Amino acid sequence: MQKTSIQQIILTLMVSMFVLTAWSQPNTTFAKQEGKDRVRDLSGMKWKFKMMLPGEGVKKGLHKLPSEDIETLVWNNARVPGDVYTDLWKAGVIDDPYFGRNNVKAQWVQQYEWWYSYQFDMKTLPEDEIVELVFEGVDYSCEVWLNGHCLGKHEGVFSKFSFDITKALRTHPWDAQKGRNMLMVKLDPPPQVNAFVAGKKTPWFGDYTRDLTPIGIWRPVKMVQTGKVRFKDVYAHQQLNKNGSADVNLEIEVENTSDQPREMTFEAALNGKNFKMKEIKVEFTKTIKPGVSKVEKNIHLAKPMLWWPWDLGDQNLYVADLSVKEGKTNHDFNKTVFGIREVTMKWNPGFKKDVDVTYPRSTYINGKFHFIRSACWGGPPDIFVGRTNPAEYRKLIKMAKEANMNNIRIFGWHPPEIPEFYQYCNEMGMTIWQDMIPLGTGNIPSDEESLGAIFNEGVKVVKERRNHPSLIMMEGGEEMLFRTRDPHFGRKFLERLGDSLQAHVDLPYVPDSPMTDPVAQEAGFKPKEAVHALRYFYEMGRWLHEDWYQTHCDGYPIVPEFAITSVPSVESLKKFIPENEMWPPGLSWGHHWADLTRLRMQNWDVFGSEMKGSLEEFVNATQDAQGIIFQNGIEHFRRDKPNLSGIALCHYITYCPDMKWGIVDNYQEAKRSYYLVQKAYQPLLVNFEFKKRRWDNKEPFVGNIWVVNDLYEEFKDCKIKFEMTDESGKVLSTKEFEVAKIDGNSAKSFFAIEEEVLKTVKDKFHVNLELINKKGEMISKNDYFFLIGDQEAARKKYNAWKDERVKQENLHGRYGSYYHFFEEFTEQGGKKYESGTQTPRAIGF
Repeated sequence: MQKTSIQQIILTLMVSMFVLTAWSQPNTTFAKQEGKDRVRDLSGMKWKFKMMLPGEGVKKGLHKLPSEDIETLVWNNARVPGDVYTDLWKAGVIDDPYFGRNNVKAQWVQQYEWWYSYQFDMKTLPEDEIVELVFEGVDYSCEVWLNGHCLGKHEGVFSKFSFDITKALRTHPWDAQKGRNMLMVKLDPPPQVNAFVAGKKTPWFGDYTRDLTPIGIWRPVKMVQTGKVRFKDVYAHQQLNKNGSADVNLEIEVENTSDQPREMTFEAALNGKNFKMKEIKVEFTKTIKPGVSKVEKNIHLAKPMLWWPWDLGDQNLYVADLSVKEGKTNHDFNKTVFGIREVTMKWNPGFKKDVDVTYPRSTYINGKFHFIRSACWGGPPDIFVGRTNPAEYRKLIKMAKEANMNNIRIFGWHPPEIPEFYQYCNEMGMTIWQDMIPLGTGNIPSDEESLGAIFNEGVKVVKERRNHPSLIMMEGGEEMLFRTRDPHFGRKFLERLGDSLQAHVDLPYVPDSPMTDPVAQEAGFKPKEAVHALRYFYEMGRWLHEDWYQTHCDGYPIVPEFAITSVPSVESLKKFIPENEMWPPGLSWGHHWADLTRLRMQNWDVFGSEMKGSLEEFVNATQDAQGIIFQNGIEHFRRDKPNLSGIALCHYITYCPDMKWGIVDNYQEAKRSYYLVQKAYQPLLVNFEFKKRRWDNKEPFVGNIWVVNDLYEEFKDCKIKFEMTDESGKVLSTKEFEVAKIDGNSAKSFFAIEEEVLKTVKDKFHVNLELINKKGEMISKNDYFFLIGDQEAARKKYNAWKDERVKQENLHGRYGSYYHFFEEFTEQGGKKYESGTQTPRAIGF
């Protein structure tokens, strides 16, 4: 009997230990060993969340819920990183905000505070260890408690913040109940006026989505365990020397959390991340005072392996493994990946400093001219970040490279991106041109405290990203001076922001874009700074597209935005447009920013028809029209190289389903326009220069054959094949030209074309070009189509259409308003809709 009781006790203890083990979170202990990661990522679906009226959560005592209590288990499930809207959608509380006009029904969400909880177990912590709770990003304002202890508050979307939680932790070596911890995060209701939080939160307005202010824990939360001395930041600051060598100066920010100076040994090992090299090891000892200190160590490389954009060279990356020790005890370690490259700016040929332009706009990487073939990112891939993941980032950046882009521009309507974005760009050789903090409004606070907070946010952003070799150019604002009340204040602010950023990284900086508007001119910027190639869209009907870029976009050093719109594919439309509104277009088209008049007009410009025979015909035509306008414009701009040094389309992607700018839709599906951009962005491009797209049967077809070469490679003894066909495929003309040499990094007109072959063509004809190398291999291919018609008559018709469009917009409103596309919502047709006798359908369809 006694024996049985002992066996029962042993069995009970074994079961108890099994239960405790099962309840324990992974990585609850951290081995204090060299080179071992002691970071516990709290990401995942183990979070819970709850809605409360503003101010009521604390009154009800949610922040004091006992650590071992199970009440939060019945809260709604949540994911971190993520956002409130996605968590609510997954919980069935709201319908998919992307579908139809559902986001209007979800606007109540931003009127509440949201409580996120996370329970975890912790085993005993060694006495000389500390634990830091790191939030990599919260949107926008939060307050944090651990086990009822208030850790603090934070405002600002982009910067990391952290708390020392060593004393607030509950630990126990084996009793899960006694070692259980309750983390509480209260998300305040998000701001409703962007001007009050500009520079610290992404603008949530504009022609993308409609008045749903993002809110959530949008980046990971981590517990980091270290010794008393820990790394705060490591910057691999490089310098290329004239003899081809390089110096890597490791600028190490370290914190001594104790109250006594400590003699610490720093060890660094430098290796190639994606190439082989003999490991370089350095060791040095420093006395570290209490608080934050900076130490530096230079590593000289006689023959550095440089990082290049993909079209100029290899993407060599280094990795520096660092540790800080006290005797034989390792306190902390750090792994920093970086690339060695030098970025400089030079003045564009043909522009006079302080007469035409204020800033140089030609980018050089390691001494080579980097002609920028870019598009505005338009991201993140989802404004509701809980709906995206790093795999989508990898896919999208890979697609950008496959479209022959060598750069991505993150401009001032979108946030600085997650670490994986920069990592993938590093690996794929994509450079980044970035507004370091989003400033989509000029109406920013003017008091020094608020300005200091913006500058501080910018510094934190650049310090987190400055080791990425892909980051090559910084910008301060995006159309900020368009909207500022005081141009001189706006300029001073942007210049101060640049000073703050450049104090921490050696990268070029430009204050704003485009700086050619009247407000920027009043601020003292010069008339040729840059051009936003948007007026064709916004003033549609004023010019046929080829007239527009030939007469209104020339004579600028860079094109930061080149914009035209299109509709996603029919398959994508089905995911966010209700079936009964699909065709003819219903109200949800307008709600998702379809400018139905302009879409019809641009179709007519390109095809001579509005292409409204069916949903598929119309959708495909908008994508083809977008792509052809992009192709013709891109090629026109590239022929002005090197006077012009870069182009960024507006956009590559957009962060919600829309009928707007992107050439890849929100479901990561390439539009037909993507492939036309891919063709126009070939690094080595054979192309055709023409003055018009409509030709009379009686006139000769004329133009010029060019080759633009962004590669640093000569091509000798080539051939160019030229062919014209009618719409049935009948060959009208064919010619072959000998090309003795195509210089590297060049743009040159080679041959003039004048063909008397249009007499029998009815509606349209095609031009095909092939560039063949001396081995007989095709190394560039291009094609175009042209219309038979009267160019001048087309101009007049388009101008008259513009007048009609403007009249309607002045009567009913345009920007953000789409009711005027639907007769039932005009004053004349309103009664029919109110009576319920007719479902709204778009005018003109």
